[in-house]
Amino acid sequence: MPLRPSRSLRCTGRLERQLRQTGFSLVAGADEAGRGSLFGAVFAAAVILSEERPVPGVRDSKQLSPERREELAERIRARAVSWAVAEVDARVIDRINIYAASRLAMKRALERLQPPANYLLLDAMRVDLPAPQRALIRGDATCQSIAAASILAKVTRDRAMREWDAVYPQYGLARHKGYPTAEHLQALERYGPTIEHRF
Repeated sequence: MPLRPSRSLRCTGRLERQLRQTGFSLVAGADEAGRGSLFGAVFAAAVILSEERPVPGVRDSKQLSPERREELAERIRARAVSWAVAEVDARVIDRINIYAASRLAMKRALERLQPPANYLLLDAMRVDLPAPQRALIRGDATCQSIAAASILAKVTRDRAMREWDAVYPQYGLARHKGYPTAEHLQALERYGPTIEHRF
């Protein structure tokens, strides 16, 4: 059952510190980006933040400008103990559903961490891994390592959408990132879906 974090845990890193004090030295946060999109892969990131090399300003990626996200992503990658990004493409999403695909992307990202985590903090879901874990409601807004993961997942996915925009310029992917905006829906009506759209 997910644990609802208290107000005192609001992106301060307090939960990670508490876990380290109980013996979990490598606490990873994980989050996904692109779950509500109509186009392309869902991305997930996992991050083990360093106690010695903090990254000030980390918060839920949705609360940050694109420029600030890019800046923080660079610092997270440089200062984290470990970080990884993974994706699950549209064909797998169609086969197993977006919720299962989001969990799979998070699992893949967590499995790529070197060194591996010994405790997992996840945004509102659990993953099929043996490590002890906790699902936090609105974890990206309340837990620093999950917020860091949300930034890496969002920055990586946005970059992928800009690259896809060069392949399919008629859809406006660089602007709406594949989400169901009026522009995107009108383009789908006019041109039909690509093989990278989710059906």
